[in-house]
Amino acid sequence: MGFKCGILGLSNVGKSTLFNALTATAAAQASNYPFSTIEPNVGEVMVPDPRLDVLATLAKSAKIKPTRLTFVDIAGLVSGASRGEGLGNQFLAHVREVDAIAHVVRCFVDANVAHVAGAVDPVADIETIETELMLADLDSLERRGDGLAKKAKGSDKDAQEARETLDFANRALALLRDGKPARMVERRPEEEKAFRMLGLLTALPVLYVCNVDEASAATGNDFSRLVEARAKAEGAACVVIAAKIEAEIAVLPANERAEFLRAMGLKEPGLDRLIRAGYALLNLVTYFTAGPKEAAAWTITRGTKAPQAAAVIHSDFERGFIRAETIAYDDYVSCGGETGAREAGKMRLEGKSYVVADGDVMHFRFAT
Repeated sequence: MGFKCGILGLSNVGKSTLFNALTATAAAQASNYPFSTIEPNVGEVMVPDPRLDVLATLAKSAKIKPTRLTFVDIAGLVSGASRGEGLGNQFLAHVREVDAIAHVVRCFVDANVAHVAGAVDPVADIETIETELMLADLDSLERRGDGLAKKAKGSDKDAQEARETLDFANRALALLRDGKPARMVERRPEEEKAFRMLGLLTALPVLYVCNVDEASAATGNDFSRLVEARAKAEGAACVVIAAKIEAEIAVLPANERAEFLRAMGLKEPGLDRLIRAGYALLNLVTYFTAGPKEAAAWTITRGTKAPQAAAVIHSDFERGFIRAETIAYDDYVSCGGETGAREAGKMRLEGKSYVVADGDVMHFRFAT
């Protein structure tokens, strides 16, 4: 099960520098020119989770396998992208392929790095991108309206689905015409899948990433506080990070990173906070498997039931699912591992209707 978080923003805001730091590679060219990123760069990153190390120690695991997120470095957008300006349609197509957006916002002043609008104004930059995405969504929905209306006139199952889709489309159109993103459409959890089928860019959850100068890495600055205020008003997430510092940390030997962080006044790499925020943004949780061969973390969407969670490991586990031997993480640790938890009566046998909780340590029984 793959989860993709797209890194986007205007040109020259530090997207590629951030991507390089995230993936600890030089895969993305970082330069002071618009459109230096044309094809999206893709990289997998480890989700930091200290629980996995604890489980590996208790289970005496020979190998540790962390869970991962995929980050996609998408080309910089310019005003007019919805009409094909810059990389226009290519840019928008790449955005449609991700599950969430990490919107990098320039919150630093540097005369050596050109700003596409001529001056640093993070709120205006956010509005430029939001406007282009909303215009693209408006165009998409308006073009599909007549077709959906025709399909909705029947009485079969397809017509019923078309009516539901048309209802969502009309509700989204009302918001978009009022200058509001489609993610503000009110909907019940069971309607989420149908709503996502519209493929609207402004329906994607957003995490604002304030790229600040090195001196502001630990405290933020006036620019980042403007973004934080906007995020709070929207109910969105926001992380302050200095991409240049993170790029330096990424290439340091592991034993030198802690000292470097202390010197910069940081408790942990900003990338750890960014990755955790991306994980939360996608409404993901982690369950574990632990044994002598391997301790592994597995990513699932919150609310996933046991057979579907098992399928993340292998599709055969879902098809032949019998039950899941389950121990809560705290019980696993307090009892000193699986044997202690079993003896203390902390191991549960869960069936097909069980909703997997964050931190569950599981062993699946299945028929071949």
